[in-house]
Amino acid sequence: MNLQQIRILGEALQRDLNLTEVAKALNTSQSGVSKHIMDLEQELGVAIFVRHGKRIVGLTEPGKELAPLVERILVDLKNIRSIATHFSRQDVGRLTLATTHTQARYSLPSIVSKFKQEFPGVELVLHQGGPAEIVALMTSGQADIAVATEALDGIPELVTFPYYRWHHAVIVPDGHPLLGVDPLTIESIAEFPIVTYSEGFTGRARVDEAFAKAGLTPNLAISAIDADVIKTYVELGLGVGIVAAMAVKPDGEDGLRVLPSEHLFEANTTRLAVRRGTFLRGYACRFIQLCASALSEADIRKVVQARE
Repeated sequence: MNLQQIRILGEALQRDLNLTEVAKALNTSQSGVSKHIMDLEQELGVAIFVRHGKRIVGLTEPGKELAPLVERILVDLKNIRSIATHFSRQDVGRLTLATTHTQARYSLPSIVSKFKQEFPGVELVLHQGGPAEIVALMTSGQADIAVATEALDGIPELVTFPYYRWHHAVIVPDGHPLLGVDPLTIESIAEFPIVTYSEGFTGRARVDEAFAKAGLTPNLAISAIDADVIKTYVELGLGVGIVAAMAVKPDGEDGLRVLPSEHLFEANTTRLAVRRGTFLRGYACRFIQLCASALSEADIRKVVQARE
């Protein structure tokens, strides 16, 4: 058994058993990939893959047992490189963040600014996507840290830390009838078309829960993943907007007014996530600390390195 065979197995698992893609990723031939797999199966004395003719279509029972071990080995190999780099050059490298548009646009700029002041030699890469894409980037090892409100909790491969809590805000254009309603209620909002986030984004579940608890079905006029898009259509008079409070100035913006609404929706918690068992470079720990100042580097490493 050798490391190239382990790498091939890991790539095969990540690429849905497509050996053509595995060969491209490892810059080798498909026949070479197939030979490494067959040599490993012969050495172990078990079939790892289910085959249909020459095509791999699934994992055998031994293959399913081996899969998490292969992933763990590859994480540890990456950790070995990270540890060496950490002690040789602690202020140079790359940090890849997977996050949503809302976090990248509204909550992270001040953190990123402070981080870059401390680590000008570190390239910061921002991958923006939906919650499912963020989880995939993290579990595959393509991203170092995730920042999102949805989807990060309950993933066995990830450990999470709370970043901050926030509420939704109700926004309307100047002159809207709701400006004269005090106190604002879910029932009064439900009388108008709603413009808010798409399902699965930026606390949308909390919005749905608020209407459901009141026994109401909102008239969803427009849903989008981008708060700026939502604000644009609200300003055009196409509905009442429900957005993350950090996405709008408390006193309103040109053509928009913010209504007191914290009492209407449950709070959301945005979280940071790191792949379990990963060795974090010093600057990665520092980024987490900038978001969650109560955590020490030792605290972070202890949680991340702990096995389930």
